[in-house]
Amino acid sequence: MRPTVRFLSDELIDRIVDEAREVLCELGVEIRNKRAVEILASHGARVDEAKGRVYIPGQLIDRALATVPSSFQLFDVHGNLACDYRGYNVHFAPGSAAINILDYETEELRKPTTRDFIAFSKIMCNLKFIQATSTAFIPADVPQKISDSYRLFLSLLYCEKPVVTGAFTKESFWVMKDMQVAVRGDEKELAEKPLTIFSCCPTSPLKWSDTTCENLLDCASYRIPVEFIAMPLSGFMAPVTMVGTLVQHTAETLSGVVIGQLASPGTPMLYGGSPAIFDVRYETTPMGAVETEMIDCAYNEIGKRLSMPTQAYIAFSDSKLLDAQAGLETAMGATLAALSGINSVSGPGMLDFESAQSLEKLVLDNEICGMVLRLVKGISPKEDFPAMPIFHELLHEKHLLISKHTRKYLREEIYFPGITIDRANRSRWKEEGAKQLKKRAHEEVKRLIREYQPTVLATEKVRGIISLMEREAKKNGMDHLPERSE
Repeated sequence: MRPTVRFLSDELIDRIVDEAREVLCELGVEIRNKRAVEILASHGARVDEAKGRVYIPGQLIDRALATVPSSFQLFDVHGNLACDYRGYNVHFAPGSAAINILDYETEELRKPTTRDFIAFSKIMCNLKFIQATSTAFIPADVPQKISDSYRLFLSLLYCEKPVVTGAFTKESFWVMKDMQVAVRGDEKELAEKPLTIFSCCPTSPLKWSDTTCENLLDCASYRIPVEFIAMPLSGFMAPVTMVGTLVQHTAETLSGVVIGQLASPGTPMLYGGSPAIFDVRYETTPMGAVETEMIDCAYNEIGKRLSMPTQAYIAFSDSKLLDAQAGLETAMGATLAALSGINSVSGPGMLDFESAQSLEKLVLDNEICGMVLRLVKGISPKEDFPAMPIFHELLHEKHLLISKHTRKYLREEIYFPGITIDRANRSRWKEEGAKQLKKRAHEEVKRLIREYQPTVLATEKVRGIISLMEREAKKNGMDHLPERSE
């Protein structure tokens, strides 16, 4: 039996959804994109041009929910199935768009570079329990105008996994789309085998910017999956109560579903977000707070009630270093996410309120993901009945270390972590150097980079995405891209 956790009753979910629908109909949503407003108006939404607000009636919400897919799949660069977002399937991806990286040697934050992103991508290739990669942090050695496309470019060159990404400008989308088409071969194949998920973030409270709307509409045009990342802050930019925050989150997310589905019915979507409580003592938004994690799990239940696959920014920490707090918050979030059945979990590697990535934390988090994925497999009999033969063997042999039953089910039943997790006894731990977590994780980082095997993406496809990136760089004042050799 798969273990699960729930925070909301069906009756409470339905009440939250009803309240969110009323908010969209009576208070509306501010939309700064002309094309989105025209689409909504053409389908019967009331528009107040003076206020810049659109009032979405219930029938448009129903129409959108009727066409949004209840599941979809993501494929790697070779077209192999990588993630299946349905039911209670759980897939992990690193947190995205950090502006800093935690330097191992100095334990200080610094601005990332191309070299850091390549190292990250090489590590991601061999992290078994993190099934998708992401445009994890923003290299500071390229102009900001090309940072979105550049991160996707490096991801496709150095890692074969599908990518969770996004664009901060309208213009970035097009070269990012063209890179994906270059990998797939044509737009039809890209639509049939999606390679990326684009984050689309409404602004709390109840607002869509021009750029975010345009990204959503462009993704819908090419059937590129999107994840909605509504970010209400409890007690600051949203009601202080969890239920009140969930009403707002639901309204903001449903507004995006309506825009995207009216533009292109059937566009794959994740019902996601990155809400948080607001800690008035420090004026911070703690993503590792238990209440934040409860809100994530609860809106996941709302998404499932609406027959949509789900996403959450969860399973990371607000700590500044790879310490006990980092492990505590990440493990708690990952466990709750998996038990809740959040389909796409964005978080591994992240620290400091979503602002920093750590390569050492990334490999630790991979082990956490492995443990929680084992947890949700649950407990089931494996030739355990009748039990008497096994116990006869135990009493006769005095152990079961090499029994047929043990050898058959050992690896299936027990998760064995790598060197990042210490399970040696104290004497052996001392004999092997008494290495603490930070050092063990760093050694694993170095091993994964050392043993990296280059992608086998076809040469013409590699040339195609390099050509696209070089052209984009020159348009933005760069004579050449940063050196990529190690």
